[in-house]
Amino acid sequence: MRDVPLPTLPLSGLYMPPRRPRPATEAAAAAERQARPPRDAARFSVHWAQGQREIREAQRLRHDVFVEEMGARIQPPPGAPAGHDIDMFDPYCEHLVVRSDAGAVIGTYRVLTPQSAARLGGWYSDTEFDLTRLRHLTPRIAELGRSCVHPAHRNGAVIMALWSGLGGFMLRHRLDTVIGCASISMRDGGDVAASLWHQLKQQHLAPIEYQVQPRLALPLDDLRHDLEVEPPALIKGYLRCGAKVLGPPAWDPEFNTADLPLMLRLSDLPAKYRRHFLGDVEAVA
Repeated sequence: MRDVPLPTLPLSGLYMPPRRPRPATEAAAAAERQARPPRDAARFSVHWAQGQREIREAQRLRHDVFVEEMGARIQPPPGAPAGHDIDMFDPYCEHLVVRSDAGAVIGTYRVLTPQSAARLGGWYSDTEFDLTRLRHLTPRIAELGRSCVHPAHRNGAVIMALWSGLGGFMLRHRLDTVIGCASISMRDGGDVAASLWHQLKQQHLAPIEYQVQPRLALPLDDLRHDLEVEPPALIKGYLRCGAKVLGPPAWDPEFNTADLPLMLRLSDLPAKYRRHFLGDVEAVA
């Protein structure tokens, strides 16, 4: 669930081809938007990586975005090839990729299932937060991470395609909860992250029984809380889908980001997003 710098548009306003006559009513407009495919849908394909070669392509894209573009200082494991973002979680994850019509990987997500997390000994989010209060949900959780889109394709269609692929994965594996760490840049020193946390906790904080605590907390008392800030686009998209913030942000020194713990349950998806990402299925039984 990591954010990328100014990547994708919010979920509203994605389908806006020019010179289309305006529908006569709001209901007609809504129906038209629902039926309209993403503008770039014919220009790429979405699938799960098959084999090491495709995973390496996703890792190269991640390196380009996180290291070259965002300035992350990631320590790769010994023997890792140069120019790749690789960590100990990758071999245990499923990797969703989007390819352009030219064949290049232009978007990716990785997903850690409950079975793989058990073999590994925990979730990536465990390294940043104490997840004790989520233990009862573990058998139905998918953890998302390392989300990124190539800068030439950040028009919204790629991330929508990734989310649709994730929706199908959740249904096939009978999972109903998504968790992950959503990142906010710390290039300003942390005032933006602290102010955003102060805003989001007013309306989007999870009930106490789901709240978690950071292992390396952002020093909120030393930072401003009064800035008027917009959530990064990816976080805004998750919130519109019904995601909850599980607690205050942790500081990630490698990425120089403040990471918010997020959780989205499929049962909380608004109807329009449920139809888009899950089709006609109403719930995971």
